[in-house]
Amino acid sequence: MNRSSWWIALAVVAVLAVAAVGGLRLAAGRLESALAEALGPRASIGQVRIGLTGVQVTDLRIRAAPGAWPATDELVARRVNLRPALSSLWSRGWHIARIEVEDGYLSLLRTRQGRLRVLPALLERPRAEATGEAPRVRMAEVALREVAIDLFDASVRGGTHKLRFESLHADVGPLAIPAFDEPTAIDLEATLKGPQKSGRIGIEGTFTIATLDAQLKAAVQGVDLVALQPYLLKVNEAGVKRGTLDLSLDATVKAKRLHAPGRVTLTGLELASGGGVLATFGGVPRQAVLAAMKRDGRIEVGFTLEGRLDDPAFSINDNLATKLAGGLAETLGVSLGGVVEGVGSVIKGLLGR
Repeated sequence: MNRSSWWIALAVVAVLAVAAVGGLRLAAGRLESALAEALGPRASIGQVRIGLTGVQVTDLRIRAAPGAWPATDELVARRVNLRPALSSLWSRGWHIARIEVEDGYLSLLRTRQGRLRVLPALLERPRAEATGEAPRVRMAEVALREVAIDLFDASVRGGTHKLRFESLHADVGPLAIPAFDEPTAIDLEATLKGPQKSGRIGIEGTFTIATLDAQLKAAVQGVDLVALQPYLLKVNEAGVKRGTLDLSLDATVKAKRLHAPGRVTLTGLELASGGGVLATFGGVPRQAVLAAMKRDGRIEVGFTLEGRLDDPAFSINDNLATKLAGGLAETLGVSLGGVVEGVGSVIKGLLGR
């Protein structure tokens, strides 16, 4: 290639680069103009900066409705970086290449009926606030970095119970809103805070929200049993002094049929005194639990969940409770009398439905 050809090639590259930068700025400008409307009336933004590759939002806050939410804020984020895709310029809806949330906070509410509510200011806005058909948004990648989550669970006995997750790192995507008809990859890790120690939680795999098809692996390691007392204890049972819980689960859902083998391990469990000779833990005779802990230092129970998610008679809680009850009774050498009910109370708190 001669010198003039090189100059022509460089000029073409320069023109394409300028066009790409200009297109990104135009797409970012469109995104900024729609941001305030999309976030709703309870949202506030510190500053919006438009750069060469996208938009940076600082000090984003979505306040909770006074008296209707257990926390002051639904969402707080020190920095949100949005990089729009060039396809937003010619395609219907919004196409976002990447959203990264840094140093954030999110509050969740599990109602007394077991329904999980997330960002009601955005996801539960009255129809009167809508301006026509909901816009289509496709997020290729959503990254969460150093995010804290408070889960307020009103479904347990004794009032609302709070679980605190910290140092959450997650990569999720793509997300096609509102259809949710694409497989979404999930890679999540977080710390579950406890009064005596913190445990780790990890989830990875894929999940299609619209069809419920999934291939997910979940691991819980070293979670403080004291933090889980509302899920472990029946009304008249004594409390937990110390101990940890590990759980592993490999879940597959295809055509709405669930197959999920897993294992639960209780380690170093110590129970508070009280209840007499007939006392129980999770519906299991207390003396059998203490004897197993003294002998082995841990209790391990395997199980497999199976059933159709669209079958009204199928409940994940009841299915898991039955499986765990059988395994727990076999491990401890006790009868099944009263075990199903006790273990069911644990699972209802942890998983819902």
